[in-house]
Amino acid sequence: MSLTDHFRGAAILLLVAAPVVSGCAGAVPRALPDPSIGPPGSTLPIQAPERVLFVGNSYFYYNDSLHNHLRRLVAAADPERAASLQYKSATIGGSSLLHHNVDWLTIPGRIGVADPFEVVILQDHSGAALSAAREADFREAVAAHDAVIRSRGGRTVLYMTPAYAPEHPSATPSDLGRIEALYSEVGQQIGALVIPVGLAFEAAYRRDPALRLHNAQDHSHPSLLGSYLAAATVYASLYGASPVGNAYDASGAIDAATARMLQEVAHATVEGYLGVRLTLR
Repeated sequence: MSLTDHFRGAAILLLVAAPVVSGCAGAVPRALPDPSIGPPGSTLPIQAPERVLFVGNSYFYYNDSLHNHLRRLVAAADPERAASLQYKSATIGGSSLLHHNVDWLTIPGRIGVADPFEVVILQDHSGAALSAAREADFREAVAAHDAVIRSRGGRTVLYMTPAYAPEHPSATPSDLGRIEALYSEVGQQIGALVIPVGLAFEAAYRRDPALRLHNAQDHSHPSLLGSYLAAATVYASLYGASPVGNAYDASGAIDAATARMLQEVAHATVEGYLGVRLTLR
C-alpha cells in the first residue's frame, strides 16, 4: 500500500574510539558506525527556526516530551526568544512514519500554529533500519512527507534514533551502523539535515559506560538523561549553537557535572557528524 493510499479518505564527535562496553556484565559490544558513509546532504544549520513540528512516537514523548526540553534549552540560552517559539509534537505510540498524516498536520492553522512550520522533524520506529520491509517503508514515508513539507515552504529534518541498549532482546552489534547508514543516505538523497542522536548516545556510553541513557524497563526508550542528551543534540544541530554551559538542568533533576558532560558529547557529535563549527554562547 502506498502512502497516498494509506491516507486516502482520512479527514507526523567524531566517533573514533574503540567499541563501547556497557556497564552490565555480559553486555553485547556495540559496533561503530561506518566512517565511509559520510555526513548527510544538508549540513548547514537552519536559521533559528521558531515554528517546529516534531513527528514521531514515544521516543519523543517520554520524559515530558523532547520538544519541551528543547524549548527550555533555547529559553535558557536566549530568554527573549522563549515567547516566540511555536513547537508542536505529533506522536503515536509505537508508530512508524507511514502512520502519520503529515499533509493534514502541516496545513497552516490546523494544529494551532497559524503560519507554516519552518521545520518538520521526522522520527521513525526504532526498527526502521533493521529489516528490509521497514527500511522500504521508511524511504517511502520520508520521500512522501518531504514533498509535502517542501510544498508548504518548510524543511525536513531527520532524527537519527539511538540503537537499542545491549540488554534489549533484539539488540545486535550492527544496529547503530545500519541506523546511521539509512538516515545518512536518505538525508543525502533529499538534502535533509540529519540530527545524529544515535551517534551521541554511543559517544556518551563510550565516555561513561555506567550512564543510563535508556529506560531501565525496556532498554529501548530514553531515560531522562537520554532525553536531555537528545534535546542537546537537536539544539546544536538545529540552531548551530553549542549547548555547553547551558543552564537548563531539567528542573534540578540532572546534576551539573552530568549535564555538562552530556552537553559536551552533543557538541562534539554534531560538529563531527555535520562538519560544522558550533557557535559558543
